[in-house]
Amino acid sequence: MAISGEADKEEAATPIPDGNKFVYQILNGPNEQCFENFRMDKPVFYKLCDLFQTRGLLRHTNRIKIEEQLAIFLFIIGHNLRTRAVQELFCYSGETISRHFNNVLNAVIAISVDLFQSNPDSDTLEDDDDDPRFYPYFNDCVGVVDSFHIPVMVGVDEQGPFRNCSGLLTQNVLAASSFDLRFRYVLAGWEGSASDQQVLSAALTRRNKLQVPQGKYYIVDHKYTNLPGFIAPYHGVSTNSGEEEAKEMFNERHKLLHRASRRTIGALKERFPILTSAPPYPLQTQVKLVIAACALHNYVRLEKPDDMVFRMFEEETMQEAGEDRGVAALQEEEIEGHEHGFPPEEVGDSLRLRDEIASNLWNDYVQNLSTF
Repeated sequence: MAISGEADKEEAATPIPDGNKFVYQILNGPNEQCFENFRMDKPVFYKLCDLFQTRGLLRHTNRIKIEEQLAIFLFIIGHNLRTRAVQELFCYSGETISRHFNNVLNAVIAISVDLFQSNPDSDTLEDDDDDPRFYPYFNDCVGVVDSFHIPVMVGVDEQGPFRNCSGLLTQNVLAASSFDLRFRYVLAGWEGSASDQQVLSAALTRRNKLQVPQGKYYIVDHKYTNLPGFIAPYHGVSTNSGEEEAKEMFNERHKLLHRASRRTIGALKERFPILTSAPPYPLQTQVKLVIAACALHNYVRLEKPDDMVFRMFEEETMQEAGEDRGVAALQEEEIEGHEHGFPPEEVGDSLRLRDEIASNLWNDYVQNLSTF
């Protein structure tokens, strides 16, 4: 391991005026160049640099300023590049690139808790959304919980548990996201072979656990069971049965809301393509990268909610609303809630809540039809 003095000499071997460096050429150019290279607009980039410096998480060195350190990290994760591929561009050794990459990664992890903080009231579907398909039926819903798989690189001896049902090496990531495309909770690092329900159960019992605001709930898809704080679609609904129209309608509206998760994850991967392939880092670093990418996603969403990536994913295509009718019914069996540590009475309450939402949806639909 190089000592500090040796590292500084290496950085200073071929000094380049700041104005001639790649980073500062980009930062002094059009905003579009900054976004293309560093995946965020210039004001957002500079504000993030100030945040790291103010909190003492990053500091200028004799030869490499915080702006360059952050640029190196964002360029790598924003273009899915390896250290060797950026050495020449940034004019630093591989050791220097790697060291500052890890420093910035740890700095992002340090602020991630703040970036995942949520105001439950701001996440809830309110009447000012003016969408009668969802309000007031889902007005206590604060978002979506879902899982997604990220490619992972592990040693041969560790590959078994990380091989998912498709035979690929992945980590199973659980994310709770709000309807404004922000992540509220992320649990990364679980093996690809772990079931989604297993990862959710872990998220509810670990020290830094997923917390559901009192009286609120997340929606989850058919991979999960209906539990307190988590409303799943009905299983085994026959779309041709005249007795289950309410459940069918509930499942359709539920599916539309659930797509917010797909849009949030889509925006995340669009901004940071490093999540689409297995980077050659230690497993712990790969897990940190997922958390850091989600945190930076939130940061940009807070500072520049209408940037290019978010505009791509913000408008949901609702013309698919009618496509769910006639789709083959889900045949999975409901999982008993007591297997997950919830008291039977609480499980019963969550089932009744789902039935109440479905009943209200259907009754209002029938009543509106009768007025024509």
